[in-house]
Amino acid sequence: MRAKLKRWLREGVVLGLIAAAAMLVMDQFRKPTLPAAFASAPMQTLDGKTVDLAAMSRERPLLVYVWATWCGVCRFTTPSVAQIAEEGGNVVSVAMRSGDDATLSAWLARKHYALPTINDAEGKLTRSWQIQVTPTLVIIDKGEVKSITTGFTSGWGMKLRLWWAGV
Repeated sequence: MRAKLKRWLREGVVLGLIAAAAMLVMDQFRKPTLPAAFASAPMQTLDGKTVDLAAMSRERPLLVYVWATWCGVCRFTTPSVAQIAEEGGNVVSVAMRSGDDATLSAWLARKHYALPTINDAEGKLTRSWQIQVTPTLVIIDKGEVKSITTGFTSGWGMKLRLWWAGV
């Protein structure tokens, strides 16, 4: 019994390492090439506030969450991002091709998500950022991109990336 448990544990560790390596390779493959002025262009949130990503990331790392209402994986990641925002995390979201402002605001209200959200209704902003995969998480610290992750990420994974960027 003990030998069997030891073998399962070893196989689990190997499988975990293979999965981690595969995720890192996929992140590198799908990683967008952000323009030089990525963090310096001011944008408007749904509630009319002006957002400057470089300014927001001066004192602590900023999580820029690119998502869509139609994205299946985003159904699992958006609640974690909303929770980080509720806990006082430095978060801004970009809704990609998710309808007009009224439709997006209604969707956010129905889901009870209080996120500062930029509506990229036609996908022009995300296209200029070369983001093709939702969700995409961009961590910015002091105006500089520290990491980009695509696909599913747990809430703990997001918090870890924010912490790591600030170290």
